Amino acid sequence: MKYMMFVTIDDDPKVHGRKPAGAEAWIAEAGDRRITGDRLRPTSEAKIVRVRDGTTIVTDGPFAESKEVIVGFDILECASFAEAIEIASKHPIATVGALELRAFWPFES
Repeated sequence: MKYMMFVTIDDDPKVHGRKPAGAEAWIAEAGDRRITGDRLRPTSEAKIVRVRDGTTIVTDGPFAESKEVIVGFDILECASFAEAIEIASKHPIATVGALELRAFWPFES
């Protein structure tokens, strides 16, 4: 099963853009179970897109008021939620931020 892992931290501009210590080791340990992942640009650069009555409305982000900010993501492929949790618990951000895991919910054919 595939899992989206959102990497979140308290909004702290001095943290944005720096790779956390231990990231390379975590990626190596996750191995083939980590399909892809990357950092995200700061929320100050986000755009929100809505279409209402046929009109496209673009506003500056972020999408929600929150103390925590999504700063990156990883897509994991694991045999179980327990395995995804084990991988997430070893991520270097786990000790200073939070990692949200959500299973993919594919559309039925």
